[in-house]
Formats: sequence, structure tokens, C-alpha cells
Amino acid sequence: MSGPLALLDSASLYFRAFYALPDSMRAPDGQPVNAVRGFADAIARVLTDRRPSRLVACLDADWRPAFRVKALPSYKTHRVADPKNNIEEVPDALTPQIPIILDLLDAFGIATAEADGYEADDVIGTLAAKEGVDPVEVITGDRDLFQVVRAKPTPVSVVYVGAGWAKVQTYGPAEVAARYGLPVANAGPAYADMAALRGDPSDGLPGVTGIGEKTAAKLITRFGSFEGLVAAAAQDNSPVPLRWREALAAEAKYVAAAPLVVRVAVDASVTVDRDDRVPDKPRDLDRVRELQERWNLSASVDRLLAALA
Repeated sequence: MSGPLALLDSASLYFRAFYALPDSMRAPDGQPVNAVRGFADAIARVLTDRRPSRLVACLDADWRPAFRVKALPSYKTHRVADPKNNIEEVPDALTPQIPIILDLLDAFGIATAEADGYEADDVIGTLAAKEGVDPVEVITGDRDLFQVVRAKPTPVSVVYVGAGWAKVQTYGPAEVAARYGLPVANAGPAYADMAALRGDPSDGLPGVTGIGEKTAAKLITRFGSFEGLVAAAAQDNSPVPLRWREALAAEAKYVAAAPLVVRVAVDASVTVDRDDRVPDKPRDLDRVRELQERWNLSASVDRLLAALA
């Protein structure tokens, strides 16, 4: 039987590995490689536990897309290291590990994907939305991607590793609906709309003042969508309680921008660099071994080789 299409939220996984593993994991030249080793281990775990027949490591071509910044200038502002060049603040010890991760993916023959002007979330959203053959599993530590879950035409679920691999949880529409008090029929889009109302300080999203997660979920459930709530609030004899009508009116600029910023794109021009079928052996074993020795990747590469086999 064909396995699922696994879409890796690559940055989420290698950031998690970087902070979870000690920087005493180093190459012979002293270069930290904890993120590389943790990322390789994560792929091996996905291959072993989830048994995908296809796998794509999704990448940020632009971590802070211009269309989102134009709509909401505060978007990820606190994470900008170089405003002039729109460069993200990344730990010094992590930055040089990212090219090593990309080299390793290439040597193994594992597909990567990105889209000019878009984040990895948008790549995932687009590939998931367009998949019409296999079920999709999104591997991430970021709850923002709960918005992509669906039941049909092909099921899309999120394998959430935010609490670590030992406590991995799989979320489909039923699980997202149950956790957040949202309607199961449109749990994915409803999650995005709830998140837009609630806001997210980690992404520079202020939310609507006074509306927390539970209230946001109730409002989206009652009025069907973010747009449905806003339209209802604008009606004469509005069914939206006065407190929330006033809050929405006070945050009118944010309310206008939030859906574009929070919802992942489903129509990005995604480029996948190779066949996304999981290879049964490395594309270039000699190069894999060279990278393993050069960067002291030891058992992590061995586990990934074993997972392919």
C-alpha cells in the first residue's frame, strides 16, 4: 500500500533540534552540528514511524514575505536582525548548520521545495491543498499549521512534535475541533480564523484586544468565519455582543489585515527540486559518507541510512 506524503516544516524541526540537543555535538573543526544531527534523526524517525512513500522538506524562500509585512508591518518585527536586508535573527551557532542540512538532503536525494516570496508554511499549504492522490502528514512543531487539516478530498493531518517525539500527537479535523472548541466540518480554516482573532505575539500579531482563545473560538463557531463575524458586527441590530463589536471597530486596521497574514497560501508557485518519492538508497552514498566524516554526524547518518533501507 502507498504511504502518505510527508511534508516537513524544516525550519521548525531544525530549530527544535538546535535547542533540544547540546552544542557539545561538534565537527572535528569545532563547528556545532547539533541541529544537523537532530534534523537527520527527525527524518529517520518520520521514515520509520510514519512510513511515507513520498517526502518533501519544505523551506523558507522568504521568512517574512513582503505581502504580509505590507498588510501588517508588525509581522515578525521583533525577530528581524537586519531591517535593511530583512534578515532573520538566528543563533550564530545555527546559521552555518543550515547549509550542511541542505547538503545532506541533496546527498540522500530527499526532495526539497520552496516558493519565491513565500514561507515554508505557504509551501506546505499549497502542496497539501493540491494533493489529490495520497493522504498528507505535515510534520511540525508549529501549531499554526493546524489550519491545513482536512478530511477530503484527501485527508491532511498534522503530526505535532511540539512536546517532543516521545509525546507526538496527530491532529486531523476531529482532534483540532475537540481541542479548541471549533466545528469539525471546517476545523482547519476555523483554526486560522480563531488564531487571527486571538493574535500571536511570537509572530507580531496583536490580535483583537480582549478576545482570547476561547472567546475567539466561540465567535468563529457562531458566525462561521472571520469574515462572517466582521459582517455580522457591521449589521444593524447586530447579533454580535456590543463589547466585541467595539473591540473589532477599535482594531479595524488589524481586522482588515489579519486574514491575509495568518492564513497560509494555497496557490504559491512551488518548486520541488526532484522526485518526491522516498529513495530506497542515497543518491550519492560516497558524498553521504564524506559529509558524515567531515561533520562528525556519526550515528545520525547511520540511522537515516537504516531508515531508508
